[in-house]
Amino acid sequence: MKLVTLVSNNVGVDTYLELRKAVNFKPLSRTQAKKALDNSLYIVCAYIDAKIVGMGRLVGDGAVICYIQDLMIHPDYQKYGIGSAIIEDLIEYVENLCEDGTEIMLDLMCAVGREPFYHKHGFISRPTDKLGPGMIRYIRK
Repeated sequence: MKLVTLVSNNVGVDTYLELRKAVNFKPLSRTQAKKALDNSLYIVCAYIDAKIVGMGRLVGDGAVICYIQDLMIHPDYQKYGIGSAIIEDLIEYVENLCEDGTEIMLDLMCAVGREPFYHKHGFISRPTDKLGPGMIRYIRK
């Protein structure tokens, strides 16, 4: 495997949409994709040579809550530690946002069967005895 380089906040709309398609994520319009990228708190991309092979995206307020969105590794490059490198970079970014004496909740929703990957990086599954289950609602037009 060639050297993987992590680059922050450097992904174009077309590249983002191509990677989403490669990992079978829900399709987005170009407008949605551009707005999503523009409003991201932080983006990290993994490249081998000039080819993007993965990315992770944080959204949130950067003070109380951050949410990992779009952790994607191209299928041809999975199981090489690229996802771990990206998640650790995202975690480090949030740790650097956190002021002394405070905490930031770092949330995510993962695909079924991917829980062990996130547990390995310090995430807990909900519900717990103190935290209820996560919830979602889709708004459609």
